[in-house]
Amino acid sequence: MAPEYALWGRLTYKADVYSFGVVVLEIVSGKNNSYAPSDSCVCLLDWACHLQQTGNLKELVDERLGYEVNGQEAEVMVKVGLLCTNASPSLRPTMSEVVSMLEGRTPVPDVAIPEASTHLMFKAMRDVHDQSQKQSLGGSQSQNVTTKITFCSSSTPGHDLN
Repeated sequence: MAPEYALWGRLTYKADVYSFGVVVLEIVSGKNNSYAPSDSCVCLLDWACHLQQTGNLKELVDERLGYEVNGQEAEVMVKVGLLCTNASPSLRPTMSEVVSMLEGRTPVPDVAIPEASTHLMFKAMRDVHDQSQKQSLGGSQSQNVTTKITFCSSSTPGHDLN
């Protein structure tokens, strides 16, 4: 679900682009978005961003495909998926641009390291996950946990979005 819709209920046409990007990553990896390969990643998109930062995008490709996968095409798919899942709707491509990139008519721009708001979003998700783990380990003791997160996007410099 696109961050702008999940956080503020704002549905834009770029929300569909975000969802398409998640589906692309799910198809390439053979895993659903709730997949977390380690405690350091909370979902498939978080893992993909981590692999992008470390230069290991090929690790995302479903190993069951073996030699049947065209590595260059898989890399294009992953890069397009990451472009589509940018935290800022204004930085996501349009679907016509996505189609053009997938058809090879337009080069895929280098995928930039996710902006700070993406890191904050994943950090907040990890914090909530860690807190729920602590609660479940604590037995029947129940607590209310409220997490307030301020996201800033490069498209809205100087403005906090709550």
